[in-house]
This record gives sequence, structure tokens and C-alpha cells, in this order.
Amino acid sequence: MCFGLMAWSTVAWTTEFERLSDDRVILVADEGTAVGYLVLLVPAAAEDPVDLLRIAVAPEVRRTGVGGQLLTAGLRRCAGRTVLLEVAAGNESAGALYRGFGFEEISRRKGYYAGGEDAVIMRLENAA
Repeated sequence: MCFGLMAWSTVAWTTEFERLSDDRVILVADEGTAVGYLVLLVPAAAEDPVDLLRIAVAPEVRRTGVGGQLLTAGLRRCAGRTVLLEVAAGNESAGALYRGFGFEEISRRKGYYAGGEDAVIMRLENAA
């Protein structure tokens, strides 16, 4: 599991796939087996921001570029658009990945996650 106790349940995944449409995109990295995934919510109206809902990489292939490849592919899907995401303040590796792609912190949600951890809201203007 990529997120331990925070992983999506089978019901959550089933719901996600049932809701697939032009506005919901799931990308899966595959090297013989699924090693990561990215979920975007892409509104039809170009002026509305894209939400990066989830990105995960299997522990055994972290820091090998899979996350960057998923993020690159996802950002290509929403080129020229604003992309928003939230990340746990303590998730330094994810924060570094996002900053490396040009995301900037725009606000925080205090105590948003279980255990009272803050959510950092990040934005990327004009995704490439």
C-alpha cells in the first residue's frame, strides 16, 4: 500500500473508476505490474483549475523517477491550465517533487489530516 492507513479502499477505487469521464483521468505507471498512479479532475471549462487528487508510487520503486513520469504525463493532459493540489505538510519528498515542477504553496489548512497535520495547498499556473 502506498498510503498505509490513508490508502483508498476498494469501494473508493470502484467509485473512482465508475466516475471516469472526460473530466476524470487516471494514469497508471506500469513496469510489468502497476507501480504508481495519478488521478486528476479536469473540468471542461478551461478557466476552472484542474485538481490533482492523488499520486502514489509503490514503496519499492520510489525515488526512481516513476512519480515524476506520472506527474509529467498528467501535466501534459492539462497543458496551459492551473493545477491545484494539497499535500501533507510533513510529506517532504512529495513537496519537493511538486516544487521541482514549479508548484508554489498558496495556503494551508490547519489540522486537516488525521493526527492534526496541516495540508499545504499548492498551485501551478500554466501547466506544461
